[in-house]
Amino acid sequence: MGAAGPPGAEGGGPVRPSGLLDVLGVASVLLDAQGRIVLWSPQAEELFGYSAQEALGEYASRLMVHEQHAELAIKLFADVMETGEGWAGAFPVRHKDGGTRLVEFRNQRLLDDRGDFFALGLAADQETVRGLERDVALSTRIVAQSPIGLAVLDTDLKYVSVNPALERINGIRAEEHLGRTVQEMLPRVDAAAVERAARQVLETGVPLVDQPTFGRTPADPEEDHAWSVSMYRLEDALGNVLGVAASVVDITEQYRAGVEAETARRRLALIADASARIGTTLDLDRTASELADVAVPELADVAAVDLLEAVMEGRRSSLGPSEAAVIRALAVRAENDTEALGAADPPGQVARYGPDRLVTECVRTGRPVMVAQVKDEDLPRIARSPEAAELLTRAGVHSYLAVPLIARGEVLGALDLKRTRNPQPFSEDDLLLARELAARAAVQIDNARWYQSARDTALTLQRSLLPSHPRVTGGLEVASRYQPAGATSEVGGDWFDVIPLDGGKTALVVGDVMGSGITAAATMGRLRTATNTLAALDLDPSVLLEHLDRITQGLDHSIATCQYAIHDPHLRQCRIANAGHLPPVRLCAGRAPELLELPTGAPLGVGGVAFSTTTVDLEPGDRLVFYTDGLVETRQHPLDERLDALLDLLDGPDRPLEELCDLLLRTLHQPDNSDDVALLIARAQKPV
Repeated sequence: MGAAGPPGAEGGGPVRPSGLLDVLGVASVLLDAQGRIVLWSPQAEELFGYSAQEALGEYASRLMVHEQHAELAIKLFADVMETGEGWAGAFPVRHKDGGTRLVEFRNQRLLDDRGDFFALGLAADQETVRGLERDVALSTRIVAQSPIGLAVLDTDLKYVSVNPALERINGIRAEEHLGRTVQEMLPRVDAAAVERAARQVLETGVPLVDQPTFGRTPADPEEDHAWSVSMYRLEDALGNVLGVAASVVDITEQYRAGVEAETARRRLALIADASARIGTTLDLDRTASELADVAVPELADVAAVDLLEAVMEGRRSSLGPSEAAVIRALAVRAENDTEALGAADPPGQVARYGPDRLVTECVRTGRPVMVAQVKDEDLPRIARSPEAAELLTRAGVHSYLAVPLIARGEVLGALDLKRTRNPQPFSEDDLLLARELAARAAVQIDNARWYQSARDTALTLQRSLLPSHPRVTGGLEVASRYQPAGATSEVGGDWFDVIPLDGGKTALVVGDVMGSGITAAATMGRLRTATNTLAALDLDPSVLLEHLDRITQGLDHSIATCQYAIHDPHLRQCRIANAGHLPPVRLCAGRAPELLELPTGAPLGVGGVAFSTTTVDLEPGDRLVFYTDGLVETRQHPLDERLDALLDLLDGPDRPLEELCDLLLRTLHQPDNSDDVALLIARAQKPV
């Protein structure tokens, strides 16, 4: 960055010359006492057009001055020589090309060592001088009056100039900046990054434009500000690097507006995400988990969804000021493995929170509770126990928010939020967002709660109506399973029955009432009761189905499929009648499993359709597999493909019946199947 120059620079080393005089093109002319030119610089050749050979020895007034100005020129020369006082001003000079130029002069008398006087004239083109003056004046005004903070840093990145605007931005007087670095003046700004950027501009010459910088200055030490900083390398006319010019614009308002706009966009996106993700099913635990998943990490680092135990039991809850809240945890989510997760109640656990706890206050009053800055004395009111409070301390919980889950005017529980990694405390905007999420989720949670209650009721009813049969009856060994529908649908009306008959015979029944819920379960119970009553009459299977058909027609337009079979161990036969049901599978030793070819028949309740009985052989060791359509039907696969899968599973080693039931359910029944499954497997035995 340096070149050889005259000694006397700081530190005693040479420096390169300034280029300012070269910009002005200052010419030097020396006249003797008679006004003859005795010295003529190269700049004079360029300014006046005459070479040294043409100028030396000539009278300056004759060579350089028009005739009309000659007398004035001679007088000014004489005054300088007589008085020794210099003269400065602009004078019209004749150029060699015949034209006239206004030239700025600085004339003074010189005395040599022999006592002779000379006149030295320093000259520059007036237009060049005036242009430079205008530039300097303009720059001075701009720098002084600009609302933009401006500074010049030298090559050591120390301030050499600061304008009034930057004084106001930094809150420090200009003279206090001089000779000091940015880091020394502004320790609460990311000065290291600023100085790295300035050093890069110095080294590369590539400007830095609109680099955002954040921090606090003495002008406003209590508030964070944002600035846009631009930097440019300064060089003189000779290419000497002088330092860096920096402009600083306070963009705090724009930055905050941008942050607020981005925050608003993200919050809208979060609400939209919540609308799409929460309540995708009517499963209570899953709905609660969806709420917790949406809240983390956008809103909180740790989120828990808790419901009042009374609400879970279907009762309204109203807490008095001195009552504890009995709360069941439904879901908990943390952004990372954190000790705060260990402080939360595990899903499914019921905990008692005293009346002084913040979550108790939230569910008792139905109003949010926010502790923006959590202090040590707040943690016992947040945690369920001293041990949990210690975990929260170690996790660095510094902000807390609990929002009630309210649906249809009833407080169901609370959404519990904590921040550990996110350094910002919960704000009023966060509270509004949390309330919006809680309001949307509470309705879905309430729907899931009521659905689960109704489903549990139907399931209880249905299980109470299903038989408990002996493992061995008559000439059959029997195993059965009932699998309720997945969480996305209500309990259906599938059933099975094993009915001992006279003479060692056994009736086997599998049926499916169309529809779901309590109504289907109740209809199933009535049909099962009727079947048991009719079976005692020892009717032919087809005749029994005809009676059931008439009974079903009177049950509020109910429709049901059914298979009714009577096994006779002495005849080693099974008589089967079918009412619109999928065919059973027969497994005989040494043969592949087969779907029995039975007349399909119409479902019960249709009316006017005759049923027929088919007799099939059933030797000791042979097995019959009865099932409802929930075992094999799916939305993704053709029924024939699923029936083939059933036969493939059955075409294996002879397993115990209980094990075979488990295998079929585990392999064929889809977890999200919207239909129940009833499964009944019977193995023929030798008659006793």
